[in-house]
Amino acid sequence: MKVSFGALVISAGICGILSFAFLASSLGTDYWYIIETNPQNATDFEDLTSHSGLWRINEGGRTQTDSVDSFMTDFSRLSETEMRLLNMHSAIVVVLPLSLVLLLFGGICGLISSLARSPVLLTGTASYFFICSLLTLCGATLYIIYSHQALAETERLVGQEGLSYIHTSFGWSLGLAWLSYALELLAGVLLLAAAQTAKLQQSGAVLTY
Repeated sequence: MKVSFGALVISAGICGILSFAFLASSLGTDYWYIIETNPQNATDFEDLTSHSGLWRINEGGRTQTDSVDSFMTDFSRLSETEMRLLNMHSAIVVVLPLSLVLLLFGGICGLISSLARSPVLLTGTASYFFICSLLTLCGATLYIIYSHQALAETERLVGQEGLSYIHTSFGWSLGLAWLSYALELLAGVLLLAAAQTAKLQQSGAVLTY
């Protein structure tokens, strides 16, 4: 079954819009990482149940921003491991918003290239979406690495027993980022298919003429 040029570009547009919406929602919410305490094992400890985003940590309904602000930290008091973690966090909060901004411009380029029915512009826009997806992939992957290393450092400081009553997991905000990445890839593939369809249509029109 042959898919029309219009169906391809409309599908790519929908994927692009959804990927932008999902990534924006991901960056604006605070459920990237979730820490839950086990009440049976934590009777003598302060409740550490919390969920965090890229810029904020919510602990018991109280939002804190200073603890995750990687650009306002006094570097002179940090250890080598803390510096590495801080640099990773700084990279994350730059790469992912950059991907979001590029997605916005990608949507504009996609609209122009679709209206022009230009195979070259469509191919270029598809490549542009692949670059956006690569940035999103790097940001999400780096966040997972950062979280694992931060947990390992905490375990080193307090010991394994100190974390025995704590359960950690990634939240739905990170899931939205991964979904955005998949949709960015799909948008790029659909635009490549649209470019090929437009090229075939132009070739057919020339031969007919």
